[in-house]
Amino acid sequence: MSLLEIRSRENPQFKELRRLAQENGAYRRQGRIWIEGEHLCRAALARGWQPAQLVMSEQGEAPAAALGLDAAVPRLLLADALWGQLSALGSPAGFACVLALPATPALDTQAATVVLDRLQDAGNVGSILRSAGAFGFGQVLAVAGTAALWSPKVLRAAMGAHFGLRLIEAATEEDVAALRVPLVATSSHQGQWLHAAPPPYPCAWLMGHEGQGVSPALQARANLHIRIAQPGGEESLNVAAAAAICLHASAPRP
Repeated sequence: MSLLEIRSRENPQFKELRRLAQENGAYRRQGRIWIEGEHLCRAALARGWQPAQLVMSEQGEAPAAALGLDAAVPRLLLADALWGQLSALGSPAGFACVLALPATPALDTQAATVVLDRLQDAGNVGSILRSAGAFGFGQVLAVAGTAALWSPKVLRAAMGAHFGLRLIEAATEEDVAALRVPLVATSSHQGQWLHAAPPPYPCAWLMGHEGQGVSPALQARANLHIRIAQPGGEESLNVAAAAAICLHASAPRP
């Protein structure tokens, strides 16, 4: 088993890990992903993902061993003081897995899909990925300008959903147009009521920017526009809440 210990914050490997764990776009530059804690690590393993590296604090060494990783996976042991500068969790688990960033998959034009149109909030994006996985929408297209899908914040918010989804970043309007399933756009002011006209499955839901909604260009491509009834009188719903309602309404029934 390969084990390397680091005790200085000036160590180049530690600096790179800190960027990976804390900066939204670092995964693109480094070609790898940081997933911290038992839940995310086990979610990845359950889907067949194999870590490129296991990173542990001194206190996290024993809990990390319970993952049962192959002995060939390189280990990096950090002094506890360094782990405190690295971890973004309120109650640090003491270990993380580093995964290779997957290649962008080919677009499946027939797949049940969620299109994220320039969503800015990492929590919203992660929540929608989780709903997509739960309700049978296995492909997510993130239009350019959407929060980075593999950033640490989105990974934490999605709670492991990433590892079962086909994720396509920097998608274009042409990618959306290539889909061969009905395009369904959400709106707060036009279209049919969701409770009166459940959309078909499979379909592609267009979920828009938190403030601006779905862009006019994508709205124009939609085959169907849907509104969610809000008898309480609110002007609009949070996009992640709206996505959960819409995906559940159109999901296949067991």
